[in-house]
Amino acid sequence: MNSSYQGGAGTTRPRRLLLCLDGVPHKLIESAKARGLFDSFGSPTRLLSPFPTMTNVALSAMFTATPPAGYESLYFDRNAKEQRGGIRKYLGRRTPDKIPSSYMDKLDYQEPLMFEFLIYVAPEKVWRTDMRKFHERFRAAPQTRDYFAFLKGTDGLLHAQGPARLNIALESLDKILIEIQKFCGNETEIVLFSDHGMNLEDNQKVDLVGHLRRRNFKVTSNFNNVRRAVSIPAFGLCSYAAAYCADEDLIGEAADVMVEKEGVDFVVYKDGDQVVLKSQRGDAVIAHDANDRYRYVPMSGDPLELKCFGAASLSASEWFGKTNAHRYPNAAVNIYKSLFSPRVHHTADILISLHDGYYFGWSPFGKFVRLRATHGNALASSSNAFMMSTHREIPPCVNGDDAKPWLMS
Repeated sequence: MNSSYQGGAGTTRPRRLLLCLDGVPHKLIESAKARGLFDSFGSPTRLLSPFPTMTNVALSAMFTATPPAGYESLYFDRNAKEQRGGIRKYLGRRTPDKIPSSYMDKLDYQEPLMFEFLIYVAPEKVWRTDMRKFHERFRAAPQTRDYFAFLKGTDGLLHAQGPARLNIALESLDKILIEIQKFCGNETEIVLFSDHGMNLEDNQKVDLVGHLRRRNFKVTSNFNNVRRAVSIPAFGLCSYAAAYCADEDLIGEAADVMVEKEGVDFVVYKDGDQVVLKSQRGDAVIAHDANDRYRYVPMSGDPLELKCFGAASLSASEWFGKTNAHRYPNAAVNIYKSLFSPRVHHTADILISLHDGYYFGWSPFGKFVRLRATHGNALASSSNAFMMSTHREIPPCVNGDDAKPWLMS
């Protein structure tokens, strides 16, 4: 880990190993603890991932790092008015243009670049190699400073093979961590955490592109002289989507059309300084005022199931305290920030949250991966990541935006 982030490592506090397990949900770590794994750790805390619940969005927020260009490696560049990135990211070396956020500057270990793609093709081989390489690199590292590692193979295992295979990987990781503790002694704290959760069910594709085209929209990768153009980058098989409209007047109409599609939970877009939320269960508005307070106002129905709070104007901490265990965790603030805070450089015009059991993404991936789990939406399954420590008791729930003191202090 970069020396500027060492703080009191080895002096005012124990040296720290930060180990991020991509995509491992809180409920699976709770189950692993109940089976006797990770016995030296305290109880796992729920760590709430921001919406959309994607790796680079989550980790840039947790480390207050620079936002990534887009939600995935394929993204829409608002300035160039075209999609950029994609599969080319995984070819060749990891060069500066392939580093999405400054949180990666803090990493001492991350998988070889090609592993980011191969985890979905050969997850078994990749996770075993990934864990072995991490263990080797950690043992060889100087024992006088913190160490930050990111294991991506766990995400691929869950996507392609489901929780049963992940449990085997967790057993292997537990053995590695026991060896590390024997090697380092009590002088090293281990903080184990994840970037986002995961729904744990088979998923089917939502054809947003075909649906929009049938409603006379031109779904395209660029906006060069195309009327009624909408761009929806399709890459990973995830339970969210991000849409960009060539004309601001199209945003509301496109949102209305997408809500009609089976599998879509809700859509959100900006209207002035408010967020408009639409779903088949009704519509709502989320507002934020000059006193840094938020209101959820149902216009019809109760799409986020927050009507019990009325139109109360609450601070971010009050919303978090009342709704962090909700079906849509911390939804009022989380969803508002998805459009009004710099979670990515090129914020979407419309964010689409799908129901658990549905995904949107790149068709070739879907042909060779049977999707047994995924993430991206605003539901608890994807939002509930985890964090636990060998040395400290962590509050029962931590907002991702407030996680840095527990990771880097």
